[in-house]
Amino acid sequence: MTNPPTQLPPGKMPVLRVMPMPRDLNPAGDVFGGWIMSQVDIAGAVPARQRARGRVATIAVNSFLFKQPVSVGDIVSFYAEILRVGKSSITVDVEVFAERNPEDPVVVKVTEATLTYVAVDTRGVKRDIPPEPVA
Repeated sequence: MTNPPTQLPPGKMPVLRVMPMPRDLNPAGDVFGGWIMSQVDIAGAVPARQRARGRVATIAVNSFLFKQPVSVGDIVSFYAEILRVGKSSITVDVEVFAERNPEDPVVVKVTEATLTYVAVDTRGVKRDIPPEPVA
């Protein structure tokens, strides 16, 4: 279950960076998986919302893999990339990396997930995604 030391994805910017606090721990002393899932959902919604040009709602967690535990004090970076755009849905891939041990820095991939969002209007009713703007 261990990954070799790695680095943050070169040339990519995280959509979210956060440091878990003691209140985010489970009884075993690791960061609670639900906390990570919540942050992944937020991170995935960022590019989905931008592409949909408005509100989105999570409709599916297609896959979710915890590769390593996260600890208090880790700097956790969430990278999100759109995989597919449908008529009203957007599927997003999220990769999560933890930067740990500041004295001798190590970066490990801790989680990967794929989520699907649907574009909704102000009343929460499904709507079509507008065409991509032409540059």
